[in-house]
Amino acid sequence: MHYTASAKDKIIIFICCLIVYLTRLNVSINVVIVLIPVIFSAFLSYFEDEKIQIALTTGFSILTCFVPELALFLPLITYDMIYSKYQFFNLFGIVPLVLFFQTVDWRTSLLVSSTLAFSIALRFRSREQLELSSKYNNLIDKTGTMSIQLKKQNNDLIEKQDFELTNATLNERNRIAREIHDNVGHLLSSAILQSGAILTINRDKEMEAPLLTLKDTLNNAMDSIRSSVHQLYDESVDLEAKIMEITERFNFCELTCDYQINGNPDKNIKYLFISVVKEALSNIMRHSDATKAMIILREHPALYQLIIRDNGRTKNSINEEGIGLKNMVERVEALKGNINILNRGGFEIFISIPKEVVK
Repeated sequence: MHYTASAKDKIIIFICCLIVYLTRLNVSINVVIVLIPVIFSAFLSYFEDEKIQIALTTGFSILTCFVPELALFLPLITYDMIYSKYQFFNLFGIVPLVLFFQTVDWRTSLLVSSTLAFSIALRFRSREQLELSSKYNNLIDKTGTMSIQLKKQNNDLIEKQDFELTNATLNERNRIAREIHDNVGHLLSSAILQSGAILTINRDKEMEAPLLTLKDTLNNAMDSIRSSVHQLYDESVDLEAKIMEITERFNFCELTCDYQINGNPDKNIKYLFISVVKEALSNIMRHSDATKAMIILREHPALYQLIIRDNGRTKNSINEEGIGLKNMVERVEALKGNINILNRGGFEIFISIPKEVVK
């Protein structure tokens, strides 16, 4: 945009200078006189190096001393140096301009002076447009950056709200499970014991069948309550919180945890991952000289992954025949998952479990 505006301005200034040159009826038209300022002006636009621009401007001013007719095109040459850091080099053009004014009539001097003033005005306008354009672009960039930051903050807020809502839901389920277990469960237990006691001391044959039915009903209700409580408790287990709780207590070596599970895995997967993490960290403390360890939990469209690795060498013998690792393999296979245990350049456990686990 800056180069386009400057090119338009210089074309306008050149036309004005050319008109002044052509209106001088007592001078024959010389194409070379017209081409020289055009060439110098083109070089001034092409080269952005200030030293080259200074050399071109000064050189044209010196050349004008030998070819006075070039003074008519000084407004075109000085345009590029106006409002620059070295604009005072334009003063070199005053000497040939004054010498030229002494040889021409006042009308020509007035036209050249007016063209020079017009050149300064155009340069000032282009400079103002450039500054406005720069401010506008900066504002657009700043607005874009703020928009991205605001979007990120909104996403973070939504994630935080979702996490808090999920956490509150899990806590409420846990509270309900405790309430049912502590209150309803105890009442049912008392009722079962009382019905059994009554059935024991009962001597009426006709009441025996109703009492047995009552006891069976209470037992069924107790089983149903127990199943519901276990289900609520299992769903209330926060896998991320449990993993973080385990890792925070681990201080044997540097440990990082990358948790990338957004959903709520099945309870069997939760308990498996919690058990594996506990066993793996315990093995690191007992059998490894690791200085760094890493836990990665990821969720994919069809499966969950757990990766545990360290950079240590085993101090004691450890293999898949160990009870802990054998239990890991059996539990993973029970959920139709895959487990790979590697002991090269460090110990690594890689587990993948399908989301549709076997109940």
